[in-house]
Amino acid sequence: MTDRIQFEAVQPIAALEPLVESFWRLANETDDKKPAVILPDGRLDVSFTSRNHQRILLHGLETQPSQVEITPRFSMFCISFRPLAAEYLFKSFLPIVPDSISLLPANYFNDTVNDFENIGEFSGDLTELLSKMLTADVDPRKKRLFDLIYSSHGGMSVRALSENVGWSARQMNRYFQDTFGMSLKTYCSVLRFRSSFGHIKSGKLFPKENYADQSHFIRDIRKFAGVVPKELAKNTNDRFIQFSTLPPS
Repeated sequence: MTDRIQFEAVQPIAALEPLVESFWRLANETDDKKPAVILPDGRLDVSFTSRNHQRILLHGLETQPSQVEITPRFSMFCISFRPLAAEYLFKSFLPIVPDSISLLPANYFNDTVNDFENIGEFSGDLTELLSKMLTADVDPRKKRLFDLIYSSHGGMSVRALSENVGWSARQMNRYFQDTFGMSLKTYCSVLRFRSSFGHIKSGKLFPKENYADQSHFIRDIRKFAGVVPKELAKNTNDRFIQFSTLPPS
């Protein structure tokens, strides 16, 4: 990523794609503390920290920017889950409160999950474990709902989603509140914000899609990033983590 913060990621196998977005590693390989900002991105993350990776944390969906400090020589392995994974892997933690962090048991995935030393071993081990854990069939209606949300980058209205999925707005909102502690509309707003990263990074400081006007676009960027689009595009000192890890356009 940069000489300040190192980032590497591996995509999931096809069978896990409905539930897993990526496996990744973030590391500060310097002797200095690095300030950073975590932005809402519509994902549930599970992080493995500590020297033997036995401190496992479940991160809820973010709705606001979080200021963090990455300590010297710190390394973290993570799995970014699509929200659909929540009821299949973290049912006892529902609802997963937004902006929350929960400590998972050290053996939540497997007693030997701490044996990995690099991103290849991590993604390989967790791919095997998750494949064994995911024994139930994914609800096709919920999968259809998320497929539409992703393909529209959060731009479809609740009404349009309801008509295409065959699920009432009330039922969809109950599912989101009971599972993620937020409304469907809020989640779509987060995903719409996330979809703007690419064109903001390339210097296009105006709404490309799914925003009614410039003022609405700026309001959402300020709400979820804490800064105006111009400052997000500058990304001074690579402090916006997800923004910095985007591949070159």
